[in-house]
Amino acid sequence: MSYGLLAGLGGCASVPETPPGVGSALIEGLGFQHKVFWHGDLAAPRVHVYLEGDGRPWIGRTQIAADPGPFSPLALRLMARDPNPAILIGRPCYHGLARSPGCTPWLWTHGRYSEQVVASLAQAIQQALPPQPGRELILIGHSGGGVLAVLLAYRLPEVSTVVTLAANLDVAAWAKHRGYSPLSGSLDPSNQPPLPPTIRQLHLIAEQDQEVPASTLARYLVHYPQAHIQMIAGTDHRRGWIERWPEILQALGL
Repeated sequence: MSYGLLAGLGGCASVPETPPGVGSALIEGLGFQHKVFWHGDLAAPRVHVYLEGDGRPWIGRTQIAADPGPFSPLALRLMARDPNPAILIGRPCYHGLARSPGCTPWLWTHGRYSEQVVASLAQAIQQALPPQPGRELILIGHSGGGVLAVLLAYRLPEVSTVVTLAANLDVAAWAKHRGYSPLSGSLDPSNQPPLPPTIRQLHLIAEQDQEVPASTLARYLVHYPQAHIQMIAGTDHRRGWIERWPEILQALGL
């Protein structure tokens, strides 16, 4: 890579799960650092932008994790299998950055979808990608990353499509289903103004998902009747996606 902040801010700690052929670097968002991973030509006219899930914000039900990063980052593995130019923008305080400036446990617990998180991610995306007039961005998020993808779509004019996988798009209903206290510091897509109809929404539901069952999405679907919902057979919240990802992308026209 030969341009912008991605070239100049390397040197951060490696992540063991980084797939072969994927580059990584550290960039600045809005008040936070972000680890980014990419492959392909990010100056292409269409780029897929991935967002990882919530990882491990808690250990059990009472102890906050010191580092929320996932042991096995699904969105990163999906990005590595995507044949299109693609980048994953790490969330604030994730990927070994839990002790970096500005980070507190609130940002991966009750504030995991907060204004601070969304604003910094939006800034990081703009910093990470080279200027390209007319570029089209496809936001792709797994689980809580899907929540962030929808929230980011309001802020990035280049977004044409939002794809979510097993995403808890009604945050309040999901928290109630899981027996969690309300995420009072977080934004909830089900309470936001509707996205412009020009943004295509593709929400993929895992057939065997016990963490985010389809029943928790009812209020979101009333809010967005134009959203396309598709059940993916043979999947649960994490399993069954990686092997089929290129096939799923092709079926979605992506």
